[in-house]
Amino acid sequence: MTNYPQWCKRLIASVIFYSAIPLPYVQGLEFGKVAQLAPVVGIMIGGILGLVDGGMNYLDMPVLTRSALVVSVWMGITGGLHLDGTMDTADGLAVGDPQRRLEVMADSATGAFGAMAAIALVLLKTTALADISENRCIVLMAACGWGRWGQQLAIARYPYLKPTGKGALHKQAIRSYQDLLPGLLLLLGVSGLVLLVDSKRLFFALGMIVIGSAIATLTGAWFNHKLGGHTGDTYGAVVEWTETLFLCVLTIF
Repeated sequence: MTNYPQWCKRLIASVIFYSAIPLPYVQGLEFGKVAQLAPVVGIMIGGILGLVDGGMNYLDMPVLTRSALVVSVWMGITGGLHLDGTMDTADGLAVGDPQRRLEVMADSATGAFGAMAAIALVLLKTTALADISENRCIVLMAACGWGRWGQQLAIARYPYLKPTGKGALHKQAIRSYQDLLPGLLLLLGVSGLVLLVDSKRLFFALGMIVIGSAIATLTGAWFNHKLGGHTGDTYGAVVEWTETLFLCVLTIF
């Protein structure tokens, strides 16, 4: 039996929790602190998507088809975890009575508003990605990373609305703003990769940082404003909408 170091076990547990990436069975995994490594997992997912995109580009696949396939692989890698939360959140927010929103969100059945939210996300991600012609791998890494950093920020900043649930353990992992610093520094490094590729793209690199941090912050704040706090579903919605809006705004550059 392989004796993995503790940091490796934490990373494996985070990958298992946040993705559908197949990994070998490892004994003694603890999932209580997986939220601390969420941005790392996001950047890993973005890197895999960038490799897939680069392979299809090597085969001269048209950019729109390539982008649609990347988004499809994106959903497959995450197992639809965050997209499911987005749909449940949309169904809950569609309810006029604020007292019933959490009850509707807990229902596993997907309503019309949840389906519309999923369709909108897939369309926006695909079209935005198709309009980004350069540094696509780095952009995908940044999008996935900022989405999960936004989740961390929502966990640290806002109350959790359910006494139990998958999201409850995250509040124990992210206790203060200091827990957000490693992910933030890592994402600054990802944006810096743009300068290694092209030293003249300083404005673009800074734009990625400003856009990513602003959207990650505002998305979590908006859901808190609507619900008075967060749940596991809204954590997923923060990830999806941050990723999507990040890509959309980057098309301006």
